[in-house]
Amino acid sequence: MQFENSTINRFTFAGGPGAGKTTVIDALRERGFHCLPDVARAIIRARLSSGLSARPEPIEFARAIFEGDVANYRAAPSDRTCFFDRGVVDALGMLLQCGAMSGAEIDLNLRRYPYNPLVFVFPPWEAIYRTDSERDQSFAESVRVFESVRSWYDRCGYRVEEVPIGTLDERIAFIERAVVNASPR
Repeated sequence: MQFENSTINRFTFAGGPGAGKTTVIDALRERGFHCLPDVARAIIRARLSSGLSARPEPIEFARAIFEGDVANYRAAPSDRTCFFDRGVVDALGMLLQCGAMSGAEIDLNLRRYPYNPLVFVFPPWEAIYRTDSERDQSFAESVRVFESVRSWYDRCGYRVEEVPIGTLDERIAFIERAVVNASPR
């Protein structure tokens, strides 16, 4: 995949559930960065508050996540650094797994919604893993999702950078250094 300079400010956080992506996103937001939330959690939260099951059928869920991620992508300013708690690429992987989108449609959408070629992938971290009303997967499922997501981003032509396990400040410092190094000189 060929990346354009217009994507340079859009960084994706990916990985399995419970690996610390949202905690880092929240801390970056507090530091003044523009950050976009995890669409899947918002969908689950809305469904639970309406008395529905946490997730709809997989194809419906993947389509709803895709639509929300596209809306986030379009809402993000292009003139400043933005961090996405997951993104369109994740949703496209789900749609492909469900058989809800053809390979040609996937490729078209990868070109239509590109991010910075550097993607931050958060590895499973059992010490911080917790379930809650919106996260009901087991730690083993988190590991499986991590492996699948890492492979998917690699397959889509992104440079996967694993965020090391460490304190919140250490993780943010790692990300900030990587973003500076990913910027054009």
